[in-house]
Amino acid sequence: MADTAATQPTRSRDLDKLLLRPGNLVGPRFEPSAQLRDDVQNHARVLVVGAGGLGCELLKDLALSGFHNLDVIDMDRIEVTNLNRQFLFRVEDVGKPKAEVAAKRVMERISGVNIVPHFCRIEDKDIDFYNDFMIIALGLDSVEARSYINNVACSFLEYDSDDNPLEETIKPMVDGGTEGFKGHARVILPGITPCFECTIWLFPPQVKFPLCTLAETPRTAAHCIEYAHLIKWNEVHGGTDFDPDNPEHMKWVYDEAAKRAELFGIPGVTYSFTQGVVKNIIPAIASTNAIISAACTLETLKIATECSKTMSNYLTYNGSEGLHTKVAEFERDKDCLVCGPGVLIEVDTSVTLQKFMNLLEEHPKLQLTKASVAHRGKNLYMQAPPVLEEMTRSNLSLPLFDLMGKLSKDVVHVNGMTSKNNQKVSCLRKLRVAFKGVDGVTDMDTAGGA
Repeated sequence: MADTAATQPTRSRDLDKLLLRPGNLVGPRFEPSAQLRDDVQNHARVLVVGAGGLGCELLKDLALSGFHNLDVIDMDRIEVTNLNRQFLFRVEDVGKPKAEVAAKRVMERISGVNIVPHFCRIEDKDIDFYNDFMIIALGLDSVEARSYINNVACSFLEYDSDDNPLEETIKPMVDGGTEGFKGHARVILPGITPCFECTIWLFPPQVKFPLCTLAETPRTAAHCIEYAHLIKWNEVHGGTDFDPDNPEHMKWVYDEAAKRAELFGIPGVTYSFTQGVVKNIIPAIASTNAIISAACTLETLKIATECSKTMSNYLTYNGSEGLHTKVAEFERDKDCLVCGPGVLIEVDTSVTLQKFMNLLEEHPKLQLTKASVAHRGKNLYMQAPPVLEEMTRSNLSLPLFDLMGKLSKDVVHVNGMTSKNNQKVSCLRKLRVAFKGVDGVTDMDTAGGA
């Protein structure tokens, strides 16, 4: 009789079908083996950013797909309103950090998985923290947060002298987003596919109401709510900050909004709608989160193992009327200030900021005048306004090498004037500055001599 134990399905049965067998759509370096599966389990580190509706699904799906070393970062605490779609949380968890509870629940249900929670803002972590991960998976509901992580991941990207991205510096990201019955999943390989900034136009601008409309001519329930929130609250509670998580504060705004709606004959002001407007709550549906998470997890597995080619490069899902999915391939902006190569310039460590700015005027690719220079968000020199010019003027006589923290090479952003069609126009440029003689840097750009 055959050994029945050998025929029993294992937990990795479905994963083995992808990783232990050859295929026609695999990547060039894919070699099917049990070692590949073990490497994913033991060595591949993935960071999940966000532990909300989509983040909970991502943690669970990644853990079940063979990723046993996960981290999750989220700054929020669990609220009662989360419980209808964030399935890892229970009533007794209300008030606890989302990241910590989500990590605990997944580890309780899936043996062998280690999830490290981080209860903090994404900005609180050093940039080097993000460099420790093989892949970053995003389950965010904020354009600003996506943009920040995108900037961090692209900051690791380096280019060679021919403006080709160095493969070992590419930090892959898999981004998911949902809104009601709609969602998207995308693969971002900085330097190869469009980064978040390249396609920022995909996101509609946030709705902001003119204060004159709120105060004088409200036409919708949202106008009444924002009037109570932005105007009336400060008039009555001057000096007391509004706390959207305080039920008493929210009830006060709701009552005031209801009074104003009645005054102008506007229907639709409810307590739940008031919460949605004030806290900018995006409607979420559990099934949409599950579908988008599944797509993101599969793409993460493809990147880690090359068991299949990744999608190119943006998937949309619409479940409002039937089920519709579509993949679109967007093109990368070669001049992107975040993921683009920028202009490579080599200078001596003794070059002052003033001399560097003079070189920008002489550089054939730039010819920038009246330049303002920034490095990692810090203004090294500002042409205007006068108060900032005076504050940064002393940097002009200092070596650029010292101002940039004595790094062998790094990126600076320059805002200045250049000529276009015989007219002076303002422009923003990304520059890769390399210092000769530091960490093996050699001549790469003769225009940047001292």
